[in-house]
Parts: sequence; C-alpha cells; structure tokens
Amino acid sequence: MTPDPPHAVLRRASAELVGTGLLVTAVVGSGIAATRLSPGDVGLQLLENSIATAFALGALILIFGPVSGAHLNPVVSLADWWQARRTGAGLSTRDLGAYVVAQALGAVGGTVLAHLMFGLPAVTVSTHRRDGSGLWLAEVVATAGLLLLIAALTRSRRTAVAPAAVGAWIGGAYWFTASTSFANPAVTIGRMFTDTFAGIAPTSAAGFVAAQLAAVGVALAATTWWYPTVRQRDGAAVELAPAQPERAAS
Repeated sequence: MTPDPPHAVLRRASAELVGTGLLVTAVVGSGIAATRLSPGDVGLQLLENSIATAFALGALILIFGPVSGAHLNPVVSLADWWQARRTGAGLSTRDLGAYVVAQALGAVGGTVLAHLMFGLPAVTVSTHRRDGSGLWLAEVVATAGLLLLIAALTRSRRTAVAPAAVGAWIGGAYWFTASTSFANPAVTIGRMFTDTFAGIAPTSAAGFVAAQLAAVGVALAATTWWYPTVRQRDGAAVELAPAQPERAAS
C-alpha cells in the first residue's frame, strides 16, 4: 500500500486535534455549566454533563468522520492500526503516531478552551481522585464496549448510524459505569488539567489509561470471535458478509 503524502496525514491529524479538543470542551464545559446551573444536585449535574457530551460526540463524528474517521480517541486509533496489520485496511504506524499526538494535544487544548469560555484560569490541575478496582473495571467495560460497538457497525456496514450509536453508548455508560465512562486516554489526559466537575487527579489518570489500554485487547479478542468477517485470499483482504444468526426452532 502506497503511503499517503505528508499533507494528507497532516490534514487528518488536524481534524483529530480539533475534534478531540471540541469533545473535551464539551465534557469540561458542560460540567462547569452543570455545577453553576444546578448547585448541590450532583445527580442533575451528571445528567446535564452526560446529555451534552453524548450529543456533542455524535455531532463531532458527523463533522470529522469524512476527514479522519473521527476516531477522537487513541484506543480507537490503536484498534484500527491493529486491524490494518491483519487486513491492510486501516491506519499505518505513521498515521497512528500522528493521530495519538494530535488527540492528546487537542484534549489539553479543549480543556483550556472550556476554562477560558467560563472565565476560569486556562489550567487548573485537578485534585479529584478517582481510584479503586471498581473504577478501573468500569473503564475496561466502557472502553471495550465502545470498541466492540465500532467494530460491529463497521463489520456489518452500518457506519451511517455511528454518530447516534456511539453517542448513545457513551451517554448511557456515564450512568451504568462507576467511573462515568471516560473510555478515552486523550480525554483522560485533558481532564487532568481542570479542577472542576469533570476533572481527574493526575495520580488517578494512570490507572484509568491502563484500564483503557487493557480494554483494547478485550475488544479485539471479542471482535475476532464474534465478527470473523475478514480473511485473507491470495494475499489480499476479503470482506465476508456477516453471518446470519440461526433461527430458533419453532
């Protein structure tokens, strides 16, 4: 496969930078707004934060999907790169590096943007500790579920519904996971730099990122088992039709 020219990689990486930045702006900004609009009611604050994040994520996928695939998440890029190693269709190693750097930088910039819009100092390092095995397990569940959803949509050729489906997963996982579903190493990094509702202390971030990376292995294994739709034929990748579920005996 011929490598893309540098300007094409830069164009896609810039979309990942801005898209990830706006995602973190939505997470952090809506958290700040929620605490101001609903002081003293943490449940309502979380509801406001989750709805804004889910809607913004769906819109960002629509905006940046045609440019870069709208990964907006290093683990999504990592899974895509791994798939390319098997089939030849996906991110190259160069693309993966460009995406991950852009996503991380964009996430920090998104926090700064949210702070400036709400009249806060550009950076305030978080003191919100989020530690414990339950939270780490929750991050594995949230992240693996996200990756499995993306794989299912891709393998069954239903990517048109990805904005709604991915937004729905993240919005729902805010509530059924103990960690409130970060599910994204870049977002985790960005949220270290805000001492607001959405923040995570730097000492807690490493555990979250480790859990998110572990979820990649879980999701790839599950995808290979449940959606074995790609095989090699004469050195070329061939997409197979999804298997039809067996009908229950009547």
